[in-house]
Amino acid sequence: MPGETLTIWGRANSGNVMKPLWLCEELSIPFRRLDAGGAFGVTKDAAYTAMNPNSTVPTIEEPDGFTLWESNSILRYLASTRPGGEALYPTEPRRRAKVDQWLDWVLGQLNPNVTLLFWALVRLPPEQRDPVAFAKAHKESIRLWTILDQELEGRDYICGAFSIADIAAGALVHRWHNLPLERPDLPRLAAYYARLRQHPGFRQHLDVPLS
Repeated sequence: MPGETLTIWGRANSGNVMKPLWLCEELSIPFRRLDAGGAFGVTKDAAYTAMNPNSTVPTIEEPDGFTLWESNSILRYLASTRPGGEALYPTEPRRRAKVDQWLDWVLGQLNPNVTLLFWALVRLPPEQRDPVAFAKAHKESIRLWTILDQELEGRDYICGAFSIADIAAGALVHRWHNLPLERPDLPRLAAYYARLRQHPGFRQHLDVPLS
């Protein structure tokens, strides 16, 4: 498997697609990306829904035909099957559990709120925005980012060492710091964002204009 080309289905400006793209750069995983989703279509095609019945992106496909969807599951899988992945997804149960905890937190708590703000400010015309939902998501996002800011006290990354939990959070951190909205002063979070931006994979796939 290592050395063979992985296929990643999904458009480059999808926050969820950015996750495996970044991880592939970190672990030097050969891959090709095929446009899918949004204006590119494809996700409703029969061949795609056979791989991913949700019609979402990303989906990965191994050379032997194995497919997998859900971005955080893809991170876990790639880190578990590629050389060097253990450094980003530890096998020791308690260290792995902490990474899993934050992967789930990012997906279940942070992502819905920041994504609502992103869609309202970047992808939806003003007349389609819900100001009540926006205000609620903004307030909850501030609460959640404050939790992460506190977690980062005395550490460079969410779990101490750089891990796939940081990759999962990366696109949301980037969006939060670049959306035209009010943000509280969270110095540890700002320093964390600056550190993420030093990773070549982040610079290549995430540090781009919001679209």
